[in-house]
Amino acid sequence: MTDVAYRHQAFSRVPFMRLLGVRREFSADGRARLVVDARPELENLIGAMHGGVVATLMDVVMASAAVSKIDFMRTAVTLSLNTSYLHPGRGRLTADGELLTMDDEIAQCRATVTDEGGAVVARATGSFRYLDLR
Repeated sequence: MTDVAYRHQAFSRVPFMRLLGVRREFSADGRARLVVDARPELENLIGAMHGGVVATLMDVVMASAAVSKIDFMRTAVTLSLNTSYLHPGRGRLTADGELLTMDDEIAQCRATVTDEGGAVVARATGSFRYLDLR
């Protein structure tokens, strides 16, 4: 596997994402999309996806959008995450992330999560620090 292919597959090597069953649909040019299917162990007491799953989706989709803009040459770690929960999410959740601004060190991003019925479950903004890969 080439270095470029290896960098582009970093997401699939994160054990927590595999545990949750999160799949990346795309990550390119400062935009990204992740999806996760509902299953009982990810739900809360009202049968909706747990808020922690929703927050994780938004965190990771924003970081993925940020690193896609620099061709995955570095990683991005969360400095801040501001989340607003709007609607209980049921069924498959889709997270869309977008890079808003960046400089050599910091990326500002936003994300939206929708459920399979199209309802907006949550919105977030976040800031991320670019770090060298190890």
